[in-house]
Amino acid sequence: MNTINVMISGLPGNMAARVAGLVAGDDAFELLPYSLTGSEITESETVVGPVSVRLFRPEEREELLEEIQKIDGPLIAVDYTHPLAVNSNASFYCDNSIPFVMGTTGGDREALTKVVEGSSVPAVIAPNMAKQIVGFQAMMEYAAREFPDLFKEYRLEIRESHQKGKADTSGTAKAMTDYFNRLGIPFSKDRIRMIREPEVQRSELGVPEEYLAGHGWHTYTLVSADETVRFEFVHNVNGREVYAHGTLDAIRYLAEKIEQGIEGRVFTMIDVLKGV
Repeated sequence: MNTINVMISGLPGNMAARVAGLVAGDDAFELLPYSLTGSEITESETVVGPVSVRLFRPEEREELLEEIQKIDGPLIAVDYTHPLAVNSNASFYCDNSIPFVMGTTGGDREALTKVVEGSSVPAVIAPNMAKQIVGFQAMMEYAAREFPDLFKEYRLEIRESHQKGKADTSGTAKAMTDYFNRLGIPFSKDRIRMIREPEVQRSELGVPEEYLAGHGWHTYTLVSADETVRFEFVHNVNGREVYAHGTLDAIRYLAEKIEQGIEGRVFTMIDVLKGV
């Protein structure tokens, strides 16, 4: 496979920067020297390893497109921007034939899928890029399909804690509610407890000080109606490494689909895990 050209949208944000650093340090990829960023960003450029990356705001998309059109060979965009930018960014990618990996959560996910399916590009769209957590979700999906109403009449609590800067409720936690609904527990997404206060994270949850600015701690607690049985599923991630490495796997997977000539199709991290 030829070197994969990658544009990271969302720089200089933390998650985008971590993925960009891995891309810049891997010979399989070519980190492009520009990024689609948010209108609130005041910097005009940022440095990732040996690459000076120019930052283009939403109103500068046409100028960015001129730079993209100079590229020799196909490229893949990786989006770690803001929930409010998800749909407009996806439309930009699709309108200009740019395959993309959408790691940003939030936005109108149904519209996001439709815009890809109506376009000429494939995309990997996932609320969580951590392969191990995605594998856990796959197990939950299997249980929901094979054992419907397994937890009927149980009480469910979902708690998720992320760094203060994460604007929306965790996409993974939202996805998990669908599995629990099928397992017999009516639970709406607006009942998820979203924790963003560092003091609560430190004192109540025990998140290590050095990871308050970058973590993802999830707890799913199920209690029987008579309170004699309790199940608890927990996945705590400190830092961003597991998401960044999963993102690189998604890029490689999407590059294979591009080579196969696949258009207008949405892939998930489950597809990436299966490699099909």
